[in-house]
Amino acid sequence: MATNENLPPNVIKQLAKELKNLDESPPEGIKVGVNDDDFSTIYGDIDGPAGTPYENGVFRMKLLLSHDFPHSPPKGYFLTKIFHPNIANNGEICVNTLKKDWNPSLGLRHVLIVVRCLLIEPFPESALNEQAGKMLLENYEEYARHARLYTGIHAKPKPKFKSGAISESTTALNVDQTNTSVLNADQKSISPGAALPLPSPPAPSTTATRGNGPEQPAAVAPTADTGVSGSAPATAINPQKKEGGLAKVQADKKKIDARKKSLKRL
Repeated sequence: MATNENLPPNVIKQLAKELKNLDESPPEGIKVGVNDDDFSTIYGDIDGPAGTPYENGVFRMKLLLSHDFPHSPPKGYFLTKIFHPNIANNGEICVNTLKKDWNPSLGLRHVLIVVRCLLIEPFPESALNEQAGKMLLENYEEYARHARLYTGIHAKPKPKFKSGAISESTTALNVDQTNTSVLNADQKSISPGAALPLPSPPAPSTTATRGNGPEQPAAVAPTADTGVSGSAPATAINPQKKEGGLAKVQADKKKIDARKKSLKRL
């Protein structure tokens, strides 16, 4: 998931919206991807425009957004080697949109379209690749031959960006922020001194014991205090055993009374 520690939250929110829009409705000949660990690195695959020496090529580039973006322009680099007046040997892109003509209101879509247009109409007057600039001004056919050679060797189709990857990344970012807010709200709603309910102890055994005399019910063990309001119900004594004990006592009493009457007669 994206961390985006290099960018302020309001910029991240705006970027997420713009990246999702680029993913769902990309400019002609341009596909956009993101670095899952940091939205400040934006990738783009540019199809070589038809009718140019770059036709049938796929050129990968990246835009690096600084911590004060969009107040300062992104830096653009071609990752695919290309023979072009306005692209240096290290891949740096020279275009006024990314320099003196930059405006914070310009979005990523505008920047990507301008870079693709640069492949259609180079500006040799402000060349970073002096060889390409000079060749374009003096001998276009030779320049085009070099450009086509580079395109055929280096600008082969790249592995496509995962479909819907930007939407997944931006959604994951929004979900992560939402989950964090919910977690904080849940933590606030729990009172500092609130106690969780404890489970009730198991019911004690009520097995009756036998002795020399009548059956006596076993003593019921006291219920442990759980700290929860209300008392645990006492264990009930088996009513059948209780009635049986009383009947036996009454029978024994009748036998004793009968013996006393017999003694009196004697």
